Amino acid sequence: MATPQRKLHPLEGIVAVFALFFVLALTVGFAQAQTQKVVLRSASALVLDADTGEVVYNKNSDAVVPIASITKLMTAMVLLDADLPLEEIIYIDSADLDLVKHTNSRLAVGTGLPRRDMLRLALMSSENRAAASLARSYPGGNEAFIAAMNRKGVELGMWDTRFVDSTGLSSENVSTAEDLVKMVKGAYQYPLIREFTTTSAHEVETALRGRPATSAGWASFFASSASSPTLAPTATRSRCSSGVTSRSSSWCARRPRAPSASRPSPHCRPTSCCTRSKRRAMSSSI
Repeated sequence: MATPQRKLHPLEGIVAVFALFFVLALTVGFAQAQTQKVVLRSASALVLDADTGEVVYNKNSDAVVPIASITKLMTAMVLLDADLPLEEIIYIDSADLDLVKHTNSRLAVGTGLPRRDMLRLALMSSENRAAASLARSYPGGNEAFIAAMNRKGVELGMWDTRFVDSTGLSSENVSTAEDLVKMVKGAYQYPLIREFTTTSAHEVETALRGRPATSAGWASFFASSASSPTLAPTATRSRCSSGVTSRSSSWCARRPRAPSASRPSPHCRPTSCCTRSKRRAMSSSI
């Protein structure tokens, strides 16, 4: 005997139809999400899985284009390969001034810093004069330094890369996204580069050429951020929060106050300066 079929209540039929449409909508939405293209404004880019090396995203990765301040990663590698004394004081010279784009700098001619801190400023704040001074003070000068940069590029297999300066100011510093992946991998092998490119704040003191390295012969420079409480400014060094002058840092300064036992005399022009340096993202996007 056949079992009589139960008819659906009209409300149940409506619910079933809505459920079907909901499932279809989810299916279509998921499919669209899977096929949606990533849109980047960069002229070229290459994203790899760091563990497997699998290409995640590729956009004109073989195009040869200017690489600007990413150049400073190669500057850092060449400097560290030379094993020069990092505590040696390097002074900013007129030869370090930017005559290409005439960019500003807080490092005046005559300002001195240990080579280590020049490198730190070049990487943390993309400081062009610091990068230029590192090349100039290299054995053999700028010419030898640039040659070493290009040799290092060959060692890393960067066949479509060329360097003409240590700062990246010249548009003749060119590379591809594919080559930059190789450079980033190479730079990652240097602990000091990893440290400097991920440090959010640091405090240094700069010697003034021709003056003794005493309390009356130093200008105080410091970088501060909320994430580095040990570098918080003291009562005589107020935190700065304005005066953005570049894409990678914000600088500000205050005039020196009257001398005291704890502060140098006004004649040496002590200046407080703070910067919030963006962490350099080791990217192959140009």
